Amino acid sequence: MTTSEIRNPQSEIFDSNSYLNMELLRFTTAGSVDDGKSTLIGRLLYDSKSIFEDQYENIKATSERRGESTVNLALFTDGLKAEREQGITIDVAYRYFSTPKRKFIIADTPGHIQYTRNMVTGASTANLAIILVDARQGIVEQTRRHSIIASLLGIPHIAVCINKMDLVNHEEAVFNNIVAEYREFATRLKTKDIHFIPISALNGDNVVHRSENMKWCEGVTLMYLLENIHIASDINHIDMRFPVQYVVRPYSDEFHDYRGYAGRISSGVIRKGDKVIVLPSGFTSTVKSVELDGKELKEAFAPLSVTVQLEDDIDISRGDMLVREGNVPKQSQDIEAMVCWMGEKPIQLNGKYFLKHTSKEVRAVVKEIKYKMDINSLHRITENPSIGMNDVGRISLRTTAPLCFDAYTKNRDTGSFILIEEGSNVTVGACMIID
Repeated sequence: MTTSEIRNPQSEIFDSNSYLNMELLRFTTAGSVDDGKSTLIGRLLYDSKSIFEDQYENIKATSERRGESTVNLALFTDGLKAEREQGITIDVAYRYFSTPKRKFIIADTPGHIQYTRNMVTGASTANLAIILVDARQGIVEQTRRHSIIASLLGIPHIAVCINKMDLVNHEEAVFNNIVAEYREFATRLKTKDIHFIPISALNGDNVVHRSENMKWCEGVTLMYLLENIHIASDINHIDMRFPVQYVVRPYSDEFHDYRGYAGRISSGVIRKGDKVIVLPSGFTSTVKSVELDGKELKEAFAPLSVTVQLEDDIDISRGDMLVREGNVPKQSQDIEAMVCWMGEKPIQLNGKYFLKHTSKEVRAVVKEIKYKMDINSLHRITENPSIGMNDVGRISLRTTAPLCFDAYTKNRDTGSFILIEEGSNVTVGACMIID
């Protein structure tokens, strides 16, 4: 592709209506160090013509200054100085692009063990995880670690990209052996929709365009998978959950008695006329209107952010939740959860933390550390378990006020929360509730 073929914003015809209505796919890249995650993203952006001319020229000049013979596509995502010096990813880098079929948000996450917590951050909202495997190395510890975390986080789809096939002469046998080994390991994962693609991110084989070097591959390219994988059913449209974030009171002559409840629908559908229950108070009412950008809607669904009016004046504040009659979440002060620990200090038994769940904040005490998970074998370490940075384990907590929650496997929004260290206000734990 020549420089003239790279995107020129002045020459594009932009249809804002079709763009806004396009489906959004969030995906994350993960894998071991030097598996080519940043290069893959650079190749996706480059071959899909999602790079502006000035961006390309800047990266080209940087590559020349570094004495590289080709344009280093990894520099499109490795923005930190330390990342460019070492050729690694340290922090999560987000990139946005679109094709005629979909909009995409990419989270480029680190491969080093000490940055696993950053991988959790990038993967927490993803629909799909791309797990990169070096064709020369095969399945390694970080491959298993990231796959397990992706499964724990409830990512519905995994694409295993066997990269650097050009360095193993594009051998089909190498690809098949890695696929067989991963399939055996994946029997212990909760994610069942797994795709395998042989690629060369450096040369562009099977990334956006089909590879002439691997004609034995009958599968699709990575871009085709990203554009066509079905994600509409990944959202829970059955259990209506509406955490209230803000009470809207304009206090104006035009809206003298207006009282609306603003928030983002976590799951389900909310309609005018629905009978709802306010939790934790238990009061009932009827939906008077559902509004978006000042316009009334007949219905709204996850993940839209809307304002809801009720027929009755009820004391509702931030942290309360609207649910439908006959379909309510569990309410309890005692919670069991899997935790991905991000704090530099190990989790403290009987330690006190701030807990943030949807729009509600309470204090919590760690009552028990049940076990730490061995990432390689998935065995549970139950004897004197200590959960430190980047570890995964199971804990039980007690909160100062009841939470309204679902199991994480049922609802990723109402089934998750974070733990915040009281003194430093640093997020130290990402937790998934076990029913």
